[in-house]
Amino acid sequence: MNAPMKKKIQKKCKIRGYNIKPEALDEILSFVTRFEPTEQEEAIDLVLENLEHESVKSTVIDVEPVQRVLNLLLEADAAEETVETFASSSSAIAVIDVFDVLRYKYDAIRRNFYLYPGSSPLHGDAAAKSALYRDRFMLLSQRLSRHQDFTKPAFESELSQFRSREISPIQSLVGQKGRRWVMGVISQLEDGHFYLEDLTASVKISLSDAISFCALTNPYKITTGFFLENTIVVAEGEMVSAEGIFQIYSCGFPPPEDRDKSLQVLAGHNFFGGCTFTKEETIRQEEMEKRAVNDMFVILSDIFVDKEEAMGKLEIVLDGFESEEVVPSLFVFMGDFCSVPYSQASGPFSILRLQFGRLGKIIAARPRLKENSRFLFIPGPGDIGPSTVLPRCRLPKCLTEEFQKYIPEAIFSSNPCRVKFYTQEIVFFRQDQLYSMSRSSLVPPSVTETTDPFQHFVATITHQSHLCPLPLTKQPIIWNYDHGLDLYPTPHTIVLGERSPQKAFKYTGTTCFNTGSFSMDSTFVVYRPCSQEVELSSL
Repeated sequence: MNAPMKKKIQKKCKIRGYNIKPEALDEILSFVTRFEPTEQEEAIDLVLENLEHESVKSTVIDVEPVQRVLNLLLEADAAEETVETFASSSSAIAVIDVFDVLRYKYDAIRRNFYLYPGSSPLHGDAAAKSALYRDRFMLLSQRLSRHQDFTKPAFESELSQFRSREISPIQSLVGQKGRRWVMGVISQLEDGHFYLEDLTASVKISLSDAISFCALTNPYKITTGFFLENTIVVAEGEMVSAEGIFQIYSCGFPPPEDRDKSLQVLAGHNFFGGCTFTKEETIRQEEMEKRAVNDMFVILSDIFVDKEEAMGKLEIVLDGFESEEVVPSLFVFMGDFCSVPYSQASGPFSILRLQFGRLGKIIAARPRLKENSRFLFIPGPGDIGPSTVLPRCRLPKCLTEEFQKYIPEAIFSSNPCRVKFYTQEIVFFRQDQLYSMSRSSLVPPSVTETTDPFQHFVATITHQSHLCPLPLTKQPIIWNYDHGLDLYPTPHTIVLGERSPQKAFKYTGTTCFNTGSFSMDSTFVVYRPCSQEVELSSL
């Protein structure tokens, strides 16, 4: 049945001067059969035209360049279907629901990323849970393999062994003497006993020793961040043969990687979601972004629609921006939208629905904001939804349709949510986990660089390349959509909605800030994406 189509693909390749390998032919055939019969010839031409831009070094087409081209075409197709783009500064802003973000996996043999085939069910099987940990580990492992401090020197010298921090598999520690560097996940395989695991084996560790070493002498240290169960660490130590314990001398998170360096490795894959730009389009977008000096985002967390006081304060804020010469491009309203968790709310659903309608009426009463600003809603941990699991889906339509009668272009997205402003990537996340992280830390955080818990929090999620590195027992995550919480490559800005005090902190080139609670503390943030300027504001 596919034989005529195979011959057609081979013929078109020969016309262009190429011979195609069977594996590459099967890949193109699989892609072409997605289309209607009348569109299949155009699909073949599209693939071959894109292959010409792949700088094929031989007249024989192998499977790797074909896979790269097909991945890019599938990404572009998915972006057109799932990304809601709306007009603001010439269509500058795109909102991306994390349930629509494509999933990639790392191939350790080929040393590249590939698009995960097929769709992911919401309810994964047992293999999906183990894949979650494996994918997190592989993501950081491939990043660490490029870091100069953990790369084996090309030439041996007297100092090479002293300076080398080459990572050893945990399996290789058995019977070895001397210090070794290992990378692994902190796991509690037995109650009260912690282990370090990688893809080869696990070894028991003593965290109490790490604390005493940290306190006694400077060379033995624990770096900034919260060391939690399930976090991935790089540790230096040696085996204590009598006890079979890996004694840790120094411990830290895998060092972060510069965003531009990460992008070079991805070979055009779009991990963030949204549209993929050509080099020419990117240059044009960057120029437009530089000129958008008046664009600003107003971000508020905890908008209690069931509280008169909160709605009164919101009206004051909206009135203030209504009278500004240039109104904000985007208002981001993050939950909770109810003063008590919805599961504990005493009022019926219909009342909450009407309260949302009232919020829409309040916004519609400000004509300049209604016409020129856009409104994005992100649910909080206590809002209505199927469960408290992450990522959280958008607020249900049955709750928001009263609101949309007044503001029909409002966008309701997932938590976390991703926003593109021209070329800038911004992640919004509404979750109260700073307190939980500080309480769950297995060792006291280092005070060498900072004593601020928020800075430790930012360091943890940045080094782990993940928004929620807490154990799954403390914060459940949808196994097949864990990639929606990834922070790789590192975005330009991370916006956190925590009920802890307002803070802003720039770490390894990433702007990160916490909005605070608007209904409780009257705090909100004005963010200017062009300059990445953060204005911590309050009434």
